[in-house]
Amino acid sequence: MESLRMIENWPVPTAAAAVVRADGTLAGSYGPTGHRFPLASVTKPLAAYAALVAVEEGAVELDEPAGPEGSTVRHLLAHTSGLAFDEHRSVAAPGNRRLYSNAGFEVLGDHIAKATDIPFPEYLRQAVLEPLGMTATELSGSPAKDGVSTVEDLVRFAAELQAPRLLAAQTLAGATSVVHPGLTGVLPGYGHQKPNDWGLGFEIRDGKSPHWTGASSSPRTFGHFGQSGTFLWVDPDARAACVTLTDRAFGPWAIEVWPALTDAVLAELGRGPSSRGGGQP
Repeated sequence: MESLRMIENWPVPTAAAAVVRADGTLAGSYGPTGHRFPLASVTKPLAAYAALVAVEEGAVELDEPAGPEGSTVRHLLAHTSGLAFDEHRSVAAPGNRRLYSNAGFEVLGDHIAKATDIPFPEYLRQAVLEPLGMTATELSGSPAKDGVSTVEDLVRFAAELQAPRLLAAQTLAGATSVVHPGLTGVLPGYGHQKPNDWGLGFEIRDGKSPHWTGASSSPRTFGHFGQSGTFLWVDPDARAACVTLTDRAFGPWAIEVWPALTDAVLAELGRGPSSRGGGQP
């Protein structure tokens, strides 16, 4: 895909990107797709997927207690447990606010480890990474932010997110639909969003503005970005997903170039503004 060549001009030391269609075929890739990058918060969708496997296996239930009093596994996945961003303390009642929380995912990892009697990084490997052939991916610490992977591996995960084999289709559909709708909150790096919609471990674009995806991204687009300059989105309307990894911390540069890349990719796929006469959705 010619659009992926845009990353050549990004102010980053190293970058790689790929687009995978809903049928699992590679639409295009660019850069060192086998290079291992820190994922930062792009770790969260992987951890969430492992949690959903644990639910389907019967190890845990979405509505069982986990975390602060009144919180459940569902609350932890949806960033509505009331836990602070990076501290294991409650700052709100569960279900009342969308408080993006690394601590919540760490509590979730501990909860699943206790339920399965398997350390969470190993559970992730057995439940998700190994079945998908993601041999270059590992979690060495927090399930919120300490994953390392390659574009090649995440293409496998992006294909799974479009045609699930490890989960029932209805489970993934529930995880990529809005959970606890109408809650406001801060989208890290992009300010207060009303509403700030999330599924179970996946951010949902809806009508958020500003946003890290494109102006032509469908409201159903879901995914995640990371503070290490990484992102993964799936646009069901475009029937495609994009993975982009870099080794420069998220900042104004990313806010500027990420949406342009996404819009160019969608246009090349025949879904962006240029393919519709320049209009926006």
